[in-house]
This record gives sequence, structure tokens and C-alpha cells, in this order.
Amino acid sequence: MLYPENCQERLGFNEIRQLVHQHCLSTMGQALVNKMQVMTKYDQINKFLRQTNEFKSILENQEPLQISTFFDIKVLADKIRVEGTYLMEDELFQIYASLQTVFSVIRFFDERKEIYPNLEALFEHLPIEKNILKKIEVILDPKGKIKPNASSELQEITAAIAKGEQEVRKRMDSIYKMAVSKNWVADGSLTVRDGRICIPILAENKRKLKGFIHDESASGQTVYLEPEEVFTLNNKLRDLEFDKRREIIKILIALTTELRPYTPLLLSYHGFLTKLDFVRAKALFAIDIQANMPVLVKEAKTKLINAKHPLLLLSFATEKKTVVPLNIHMNENLRIVLVSGPNAGGKSVCMKTVGLLQMMLQTGLLVPVDEASEMGIFDQIFADIGDDQSIESDLSTYSAHLTKMRYFVEHASPKTLVLIDEFGTGTDPQFGGPMAEAVLEVLNTKKVRGVITTHYSNLKLFAGNTNGLENASMLFDNSKMKPLYILDLGKPGSSYAFEIAQNIGLQKEVLALAKQKTGTNQNSIDSLLVDLEKEKRQIHETKINLANQQNKVKNLVAENEKLKLFLEENKKVLIKEAKLEAQTIIRDANKLVENTIAQIKEKQADKVVTKELRQNLQKGLAKNEVKEERKPIVKTDNSAIEVGDWVQLIQTETSGQVLEINRDNLVLALGDLRSVVKRNRVQKISNRQAKKVVQSNSFSGRISEAITNFKPELDLRGMRGENAVQEVENYLDKAIMLGFPSIKLIHGKGDGILRKLIREQLRKYKEVTHLEDEHADRGGDGITYVHLK
Repeated sequence: MLYPENCQERLGFNEIRQLVHQHCLSTMGQALVNKMQVMTKYDQINKFLRQTNEFKSILENQEPLQISTFFDIKVLADKIRVEGTYLMEDELFQIYASLQTVFSVIRFFDERKEIYPNLEALFEHLPIEKNILKKIEVILDPKGKIKPNASSELQEITAAIAKGEQEVRKRMDSIYKMAVSKNWVADGSLTVRDGRICIPILAENKRKLKGFIHDESASGQTVYLEPEEVFTLNNKLRDLEFDKRREIIKILIALTTELRPYTPLLLSYHGFLTKLDFVRAKALFAIDIQANMPVLVKEAKTKLINAKHPLLLLSFATEKKTVVPLNIHMNENLRIVLVSGPNAGGKSVCMKTVGLLQMMLQTGLLVPVDEASEMGIFDQIFADIGDDQSIESDLSTYSAHLTKMRYFVEHASPKTLVLIDEFGTGTDPQFGGPMAEAVLEVLNTKKVRGVITTHYSNLKLFAGNTNGLENASMLFDNSKMKPLYILDLGKPGSSYAFEIAQNIGLQKEVLALAKQKTGTNQNSIDSLLVDLEKEKRQIHETKINLANQQNKVKNLVAENEKLKLFLEENKKVLIKEAKLEAQTIIRDANKLVENTIAQIKEKQADKVVTKELRQNLQKGLAKNEVKEERKPIVKTDNSAIEVGDWVQLIQTETSGQVLEINRDNLVLALGDLRSVVKRNRVQKISNRQAKKVVQSNSFSGRISEAITNFKPELDLRGMRGENAVQEVENYLDKAIMLGFPSIKLIHGKGDGILRKLIREQLRKYKEVTHLEDEHADRGGDGITYVHLK
């Protein structure tokens, strides 16, 4: 139940209705939009919301559901019911086109069983009666015109008409040529007058040719004459046209009679099309306003997360501006939110957003909120918005407000949503404030839910000391003197009357006098509110910065874990490869030693030969000799160590900068770490040398080297399936760690087995966004491009 009658208009729902109306394809869908009402039954609201949400999913996923043709076939079905009536060609074609849409939609959902259960319920138990289409196809062509062979009689008449027209044309051409040859004809060619083909004859020659004059020119010098022979033929053609029309009517009557038993089914199809158009329009509107389906609960409560006013959202979108989202909640313990703050700070928009979204939800429309939002169901929505003074009813502004308050108090219940803008205004604040406080107290005892905006300090104080009520304020940047449009629950807001007046340049003497008249206590309270809001703003910004830093740390930890896994994986691979290489070296060395011994025995230990064989043995061993990696030579500095100097730990490659010196202890910065070491454990190095060592040992340096050496292309041709998959896994891990956006895998075409194995493995990675073939001219499906997040 809504109160007052203009509640929908004041909250902006009429504009919402009009926007949905524009998305309808048919008058039937528009009629349903006009009938939209606020519902209070959970199951009914839930069904409408889920239907809209499912259709929105179809549109967003670009499913092949083609809906473009809607006609009001109820009017046609009602016409069929009357005996003796018949449908015209275009009316039959409307039924045909509409039924094609119905059957294609039903077929679409049949192919996707249980994916869209709520939309399937729209046509549950609705049969596909293709006999209707077949009967219409017998007499209508694809353009909706009667076929020439719709009946044998019509076919004969059509053939006779074609033959007669040919004969008329032939005879007319002959007479026209004869008249031209005798110079009887005026300038011009054959023309049509009164539906008859005529020859333009000079007036002085009109007696020379027998026929009927149908018209003459404005000057009277030319007459338009139909030859007598052709006149007779044309009369026969006209009779045939009448016969054709009678035969067509006979066919249409017969077809309409055949369709009459299907009238109930046609009405069912009409109902389905109407609902489908209605749901489609709501889904399209939901996409326009970035709407989602919140969690629907049966209790009278709400928890809006990132809610946006839909009309404001659409208006700002055209101006390429963004709407500040609203976060607010009301439940059993926090029933009424009292919003205060400066004028034009967003109080009224906050209240209207809550009311409009609630109204939209209970009419089955999706709302622009986060999917985690919770919205309940209210039996009543009461709104006191704007000035309803009436000269006719002799009501002042304040009287109009009190009339509504009387109704609110009398009819409110725990399942009522109350929305009041500028509570208590319209009369002397000295009396309006206490009156508003009394009404608020009674409404609170009735446990209503609501959002109320006010400037009255007594209401702010009352809300702060009363269970069930909660103060809230719209944040204001008092340094820039601009509203932030952010709702802050938990404290009242200042009206910033003096600050705004000072900002617009009101004279200082006026401000000073106003402050004196306001009173010391009131000024102190207002100043405290301003200071409190400033501190709250600073805390809010600090929280945001802290959250950003925590996110950075979280990302760094996650990146570190990835790197650790990558290094562990590489370690296993390198150890495995090293073991295989060692086994090969040992086998080769054994063969070399055995061959050398055999040759020495064969040569009977000849000194020269033995010496040559030993030299060959040494050369073979030298091939596998592992040379010790040369460490960078660090030049030491023997001067005294001071704060800011660079030092290196003795017998290590670790370098750091001296931060503090405490006797024999040095505080060093080793990268991001801080460490205390003894002076005798370090040696001083030059700053230039230190930078080179740090750079060579840094993680970024190693990563840079890895990126430089990494090639975003891997050739897998000729490899076995298992080996290729393992190679792809290792290669993909490196690409992901190094942050490459895409890689190229060359696997060849062949029978497609290797390509299939590789792509199946790649689809298991959540980092892989999509796969695509190379251009046909450059390898086609023999090459796979892998795109990464």
C-alpha cells in the first residue's frame, strides 16, 4: 500500500515506468508496464525478479535468442471467434510471424533445459501447434501475400488475367503504332486514366479512332482515349479481377474457419508473447542502469551496498560523470536513520534512493546495488516529500505535513517504510521541532523502518539517546566547502550554515551578529560537529590508505609465493637434468678409461703410445671440467667507517648501507631488512662498487635478465604428447611469472592430437583468458596464441 497517492510520482517511479515502457516491442508489453504495481508477496516478487535476472543474463551473454516481431494477436483471436468473419492477408501474416517468434523462443529454452527455470515457467505446458503455420503457409507466400495457386480456381483466374493483360497490351501497342504513323497522337506515350490505359490523341483527330474518352488536357488540345476493342477486353479483365477477389475471400473464410478451433491456443500464445515482451523490457532497462538482483528476504529490513539512484545514474552517464554509491542498512535494532547535514549535500537523494529502490524491487524490477545487498518486503510505503499545500482544501504547507503525520501514526506497523524529507518544517522551529520529536517517538514505538532528513538539533539529540534510531550525516569537505555525497552512519552532521555563508561572501558583521544571536551553546555544538566531521574524514582517508597498503602487501606476498613455486619447480627440473647429464658424463668417462687401458695393453705399454693415450684421456676429462665461477672483485676501502657508507660482510657477497654506529656495532640496511653486525665482520667498499654489487644480486636484476632471455614463442613440433605438455607447463609458468600478456605455441597441424592435448592442458589454467589460432596465411590452427591475464 502506498500513501499518499502521488507517492510514486514524488519518488520518481513514474519516470522509471516510462523508461521501461520505451523498451517494449508491442502494445501488449506496454500495457503490462502500465499495470505494474507494488507487490507484497515474497514468492510473487521473487519469481518476477528471477525472470528478469535470467533474461538479463541471456542478453549479456549474447545468447542467440532472436525476438523482433510482436503483434496483438488477441484482437485477431477475438475476431476469429465470430462466425462468418474472416482474417485479411496481413492479419494472417501477423499471426504467422508471431507464432514463429513463439516457437523459436520455446525451442531456444528446450535446448537449454533447466538453465533458465523461471523463464521456462512462462510457457509451461504450452504446446507447439505447427499445423497453424502449415495451414497459413498453404495460402500465403513469405511476404504475406496470397499465393496464385492457393486454390485451383484462383490459379485458373490468375492465368486468365495474365493472358487477358497480355492481349490488352498487345492490342493497345498495335493501335498506338497505327495512330502514331497517321500523326493522330499528341506528344507523350500511353497513359492511365481512371484505371484504364489510354492513348493521348489530338482533339482534332478524336473522331478518327473509335473508343471512349476518359479525360482531356487542361488546354483541351489533347484527349485521352481508350480504343473500343481494348475497352471490351478491359471489361473482361475487370470481371476477372472481381472473380479473383471473390475467390480470395472464399479462401480466407475457409482458412479462418479452420483456425477457429485454435482460438484458445492463440490466446495462450498471446499471453506468452505479452509476458516475454514485458520481461525483456525490464531486462534491457536493468542493463541500462547496471542493476543486479539482491538477496531477497521476507523480513522488513534492508542492507544496501553500493546503491545508486537509477535516474541520477542515467543522467550522469550522459554527462560522463559518476554517482557516489550509497551504503545504508535498517533492521530490527537500527530501524530509523535520521540524516542531517548541509543543504545540497545529498540528504534527499539518499532518502529517495532508499524509497525508489524499494518500490522498484517490489514491482519486480532489478535495482542498481551490489549483489550482496539484502532487501526485504514492506507492506506499506509512506512518503512525505515536497510541499503539498492546497488552496482548494485550505491546507498550508505545515497542515499538509501534519495530515500525513496523522495518517502515518494511525496506520504504521513494523512492516512500514516511512520516508520523510525535512521533518518538522513549515512552521515555527520552536514548536515544529518538539512536534516532530513527538511523532518520531510514536513511530519508533510502532517499530517502523524509515529514512528521515532534518536540520533540527533536538531530533539529532533524540536519535542519539534512543534505541532503534541512528544519526547519520552526509560528509562535507570543509576545506573545499564541497559536499562529498557519502553517507556516514553513527553521528549527526552540521548544517555548515556559517561556513557556507562565509564562503559565498556574506558580510563579516552579519555573520558575527548571527553567531551572537544563535547562542554560545549552539555555536559550540555546531563547531564540535564540524571538528568531529573533519576528524572522521581524516580517519576515513587513513583507513583507505591503510587498506591500499594492505592490498599492496597482499599482492607482494602472492607474487612471492608464485615466484617461490616457480623456483622450486625449476630447481626440480635442473636437478633432474643435472643427474641425467652426470650419468652421461660418467658413462662416457668409463668408456674412455676402459678404451685407454685396452689400448695400453694392446700396445704392450709402449712409452710413446702410453703418453699419447694419457694425453687423450686428460683432454676427454677436461671437456666436462666445471670451471669455478668468478666472483666480482670488490675493492675495499681502508678508511674509517661512517654513517651512509657502504660495507660488505666479510667472506660473503652481501652488501648494505650503514644507518647507525653504536661503538663496535653497526646498524645496516640490507635491502628491506635492518640488521646489527659487529664492526670487525664488515669491510668498507666504494659507493660505485656497492651499487654494482647490489644491482647484480637484486631480485629486479635477475628478473630483468630473465625477461631479456625469455622468448614468447615455443616450438613443440616433433615432441611426444607427454613431453610437450610438460614443456608447455614449465614455459607457461615462466611467462606468467614474468608478466607476459601472451605467448605463441607452434605445434603443427598433423592429425591435431598434439594441438588438442596442449589446449586441454591450457584451459586448466585460470590465468589463461582465451586461446586463438594464428592467421590462416601464417599457420592457421597449427599455431596457438595463448592470452594471459
